[in-house]
Amino acid sequence: MSDFLGRDQSPLTPEQWQTLDDAVVGVARRTLVGRRLLSVYGPLGPGYQVAPNDRFSGRSIGAIDMAGEIDCDEVTPLGRVYLPLPILHKDFMIHWRDLEEASQTGMPIDSGAAASAAAYCARLEDEVIFNGHQDMGYDGLRNVADRLTVAQSDWSLMGNAFRDVTAAVEQLSARGHPGPFAVAVSPNMLVAMNRMFENTGVLEIDQVRKLATAGVYVTPVLPDPAVVVIATGPENLDLVLGLDMTVAFLTTDKMNHHFRVLETLVLRIKRPDAICTIEGAAAPAGRRTR
Repeated sequence: MSDFLGRDQSPLTPEQWQTLDDAVVGVARRTLVGRRLLSVYGPLGPGYQVAPNDRFSGRSIGAIDMAGEIDCDEVTPLGRVYLPLPILHKDFMIHWRDLEEASQTGMPIDSGAAASAAAYCARLEDEVIFNGHQDMGYDGLRNVADRLTVAQSDWSLMGNAFRDVTAAVEQLSARGHPGPFAVAVSPNMLVAMNRMFENTGVLEIDQVRKLATAGVYVTPVLPDPAVVVIATGPENLDLVLGLDMTVAFLTTDKMNHHFRVLETLVLRIKRPDAICTIEGAAAPAGRRTR
C-alpha cells in the first residue's frame, strides 16, 4: 500500500508514531457516542469515496406454504442514492524543540496535541451522525425526514421520561421494529432521568434501560432537550467507514512539524421509521405519532 499518510517522510520514529496512534485511538474509544448505537460497515479503505444507500419500507411478513411458491412481497429498495464519504479532519503541530528534546532524553513524545485533535474530530463525527450537515446535504438521526416523533412531556416531573421513551418504543414496535432499542439524550435530559422512579426505590434511568437494552447514551452534540430513540441493526441504519480515525504527516514548515487527524465516513439511514425523536412543538417536522 502506498504511504498516503506520509509517514515515511515524517521526522518521527516508529515508536513515536505508535504513541500518537495510541493517543488518537484512546480518545476515540472514550468519546465517540454515535458508533455505540450504530452498526459499523468497514473500514473499506481510504480510496472509497461513495457508498450506496437504499431506502426500504413496508411491514409485510414472510410467506408460508408447502411449495415455496406463494408471492412473498420481495424486499426491494424504494430508491438508491450514492452518498459521498467526506473527510473529517483536524490539524495539529509538534514543535521542533519538543521533538528534539524527546529524541535526546529518550522520553516519550508528548501526544497531547494529537489527542486534542482527535477529540475535535470525534465531536465532529457525532455532530454529523446526530445532527447531519446542512451544507454537505447529509441527514442526521435527529432531523431525517420521515422519522417518527412523539411529543415530549415535562421531564422535571417524575415518571415522564419513562413514559415518553415507552411511547417512542411503542411507535417503533408498531412499525415492525422489534429492537433492541437505544436511547441518546442531551446532558440535561440525562440528569432528569437520575431520580427515583415513583415508589420503586430505583432510578428512572434504570427503568428506561429495561426498554433500551442497547443502551442509554449521553452526548453534548444533542441540544437540550433532545432525545433520540432508535431500533438498532444494519437493516435499519449503519455507519460506513472508509478510513478509520488515524494520523497523517503533512509538512515541516519553519522547522515545526504539522500533522492531521482524519477519517472518512458517512451515515446510512435505510429505514427512517426506525428512528423516533422525542421533541417539543418547535422541533423540525417529522411524522408525528402522538
